Amino acid sequence: MLLNYPYTNYKIDSMEPKNTVLLFKDKQIRILLAILKQEKQPYISDLAKITGVTYVHTSRFLSSCEKLGLISYERHGKIKTIFLTPKGKEITLQIQSIIEKLKIEEKKSNN
Repeated sequence: MLLNYPYTNYKIDSMEPKNTVLLFKDKQIRILLAILKQEKQPYISDLAKITGVTYVHTSRFLSSCEKLGLISYERHGKIKTIFLTPKGKEITLQIQSIIEKLKIEEKKSNN
């Protein structure tokens, strides 16, 4: 999937803010889908274990997502649980839909 998070200085015109392009790669998609699929709000360490992504990478990606309004944290002492914002849920559901459509198309082309 295309999407690489805000390390890009891509600008369409001077009126658009920097870092507006968000490109998701496999690891980032797995993290967002894991949040979506969890019955209770996960911790960062839970997401790292579930997705097989390092804690540091997971934490950095989630920080970028928070800045973009895709996720929010809820503090429980020193521990933070993560949940998708309405915007984050909508985008994650769209990504999930795209993945499912690609799988269907791949199956059709293999038959």
